[in-house]
Amino acid sequence: MSGDIRLLIVDDQELVRYGFRLVLDAEPDMTVVGEAAEGGHALEAAHRLRPDVVLMDVRMPGVGGIEATRRITSLLPDTRVLVLTTFDLDEYAFGALRAGASGFLLKDTRPAELTGAIRAVNAGDAVVSPRITAKLIEVGTPHLAGDPAPAAASALDTLTPREREVLRLIGLGATNGEIASTLHLSESTVKAHVGRVLLKQGLRDRVQAVILAYELGIVGR
Repeated sequence: MSGDIRLLIVDDQELVRYGFRLVLDAEPDMTVVGEAAEGGHALEAAHRLRPDVVLMDVRMPGVGGIEATRRITSLLPDTRVLVLTTFDLDEYAFGALRAGASGFLLKDTRPAELTGAIRAVNAGDAVVSPRITAKLIEVGTPHLAGDPAPAAASALDTLTPREREVLRLIGLGATNGEIASTLHLSESTVKAHVGRVLLKQGLRDRVQAVILAYELGIVGR
């Protein structure tokens, strides 16, 4: 169907790709349009197939998942990348998020969680477990344990009190619906606040907002 979410599976293990394909092709709104065993082939396939979402392994021979993610998100801004890895403490996965990935999941995620994450990412949301994000932030940016630097403080100054609270809740992994319930706002109002936070801070998506919330020290302190 024309409304299907077009998926590209990138993993160097054929059995893993086969398992994902079985799960995803069974969904009424998803179609696996291609597979790739390493990042270089993923770039070619993404350019040719224009998938909506790429399921990206991190550790692969040849062009790795981080570099492939960086190139795909740069060349195809409408294509979202969902990073999949075996380890929750994986500095490579952190690098992929920095490279523009819109989500991070463990490979042992349950099928329902995987398909839900794909739908969320395709809709422009982000999928990042707060627990995993905190660990990734700790691995990638050790300085976060202290108070925000002056530059970070000035970044906060550009936000209204409501926008700061929205950013804090984004950092905790809350969805728009959960933020709306917490702050007693409509989802459309929350969406507008999220949009202003991203615009003011020059952020690509909610994943970068999650990382920023940790960097500014408003989450996990």
